Amino acid sequence: MGASNFVEGVDLAFKVIFGISFFFLIGITTVMLFFVFRFQRKRHPIARQIKDNNILEITWTVVPIILVLLMFYYGFVAFTPMRNVPKDAIPITVIGKMWFWTFEYEGSKQSPVLVVPLNKPVKLNLRSTDVIHSLYIPAFRIKEDVVPGKKNYLWFRPEQLGEYEILCSVYCGLRHSYMESKVRVIPEAEYLAWLKSLPEKSAEPEGLTILKKNACTGCHSIDGSKLVSSSFKSLYGKTEKVITNGVERSVVVDDDYIRASIYEPDKDVLVGYPKGLMKTYKGLVSENEIKKIIDYFKSIK
Repeated sequence: MGASNFVEGVDLAFKVIFGISFFFLIGITTVMLFFVFRFQRKRHPIARQIKDNNILEITWTVVPIILVLLMFYYGFVAFTPMRNVPKDAIPITVIGKMWFWTFEYEGSKQSPVLVVPLNKPVKLNLRSTDVIHSLYIPAFRIKEDVVPGKKNYLWFRPEQLGEYEILCSVYCGLRHSYMESKVRVIPEAEYLAWLKSLPEKSAEPEGLTILKKNACTGCHSIDGSKLVSSSFKSLYGKTEKVITNGVERSVVVDDDYIRASIYEPDKDVLVGYPKGLMKTYKGLVSENEIKKIIDYFKSIK
């Protein structure tokens, strides 16, 4: 028995495809080497035309077709159940962001790890707030893309207690390798107690929501760490060195500077960063939204 209900079917499909591929790798390589030595130029200095062989041509046409259909069959049998979600599956929303996973349960509850009850079907509704991610749980043999603006899902039934790795299998930016989490499979009674004790998620500042919606947090961190560009933490009121029209100068990060950086990002370019790194958000971010962003910057000292 595997960690989930899909392990057996996926592993069988893999073994069939791998076995056929390995057989032909050895077989074709062996035949190739035989022909290289058997019909080398020293033994046959004069080339001789070989006439058609209908039996051989039919064989190498029919056999691959049969093998491809066989591989398709095992793959289809393993894949079909993955799209048929049981009606009693527990719904959990998975939110992919650069660069972490968040799991939302019913009742406005959030967790940085996925906790599920043993032998109960679970449906994961997949959402992305920025770029394409891909939720991958190797032990469960499941993987599905998480695409911004598109609703997608996957489901599984955990069949073994334990803790398993969650990864992002699509390169999604600078910290792609850090985008990992865990899925914990626990007894149902323990799961219900854990879910009851899980606090409801706190309301997110509007300014931060606007920044995330426009994928700003993909290049600017909010915890002080350096990503593609400078961090938003303790930004407001800070003195920065910028290049303006080819001249280096010092500016104080205030309301006007933030507004100009959003609407005219190449006007004052931070020293150490290339020009053209950021696009203009004029027409995408309103004046009212900029005020909310500024209020958020003031709050994260």
